[in-house]
Amino acid sequence: MSLVPSVFGRRSNVFDPFSLDLWDPFKDWPFNSALSAPVRSDLSNETSQFAATRIDWKETPEGHVFKADLPGLKKEEVKVEVEEGNILQISGERSRDKEEKNDTWHRIERSSGKFLRRFRMPENAKMDQIKASMENGVLTVTVPKEEVKKPDVKAIEISG
Repeated sequence: MSLVPSVFGRRSNVFDPFSLDLWDPFKDWPFNSALSAPVRSDLSNETSQFAATRIDWKETPEGHVFKADLPGLKKEEVKVEVEEGNILQISGERSRDKEEKNDTWHRIERSSGKFLRRFRMPENAKMDQIKASMENGVLTVTVPKEEVKKPDVKAIEISG
């Protein structure tokens, strides 16, 4: 069991103190736990995958950088908001193509639906200076950090 996050998309076992996700100790059991959402047969696996959009979060010396792959979405279909002063919220929706009576669908594999992710930011985040951009279906949100103030050190002369 690795405690180092993988950059290759595998799940890690790193504890994230800033996450708002609920831990479900029974999520891999063959029955639904009290924390699991009820299973709906009308929702496809692709829809649930879109609803659980994965977002990368890295911290650099300058700030926090979030990246989300949102292929096919326009920037007008994505919201980046700040709640309660220190919670970054990223949400959006991809609507399903309209069905025409003359159309015959053979396969629907592209995901659709809403997604919402929240991240509790640390105290040193400058929440009033957040920048977001979207290029080639990748949303990048940058949250600058306050500079760490080094404590003033004063040398004391030793007598004697």
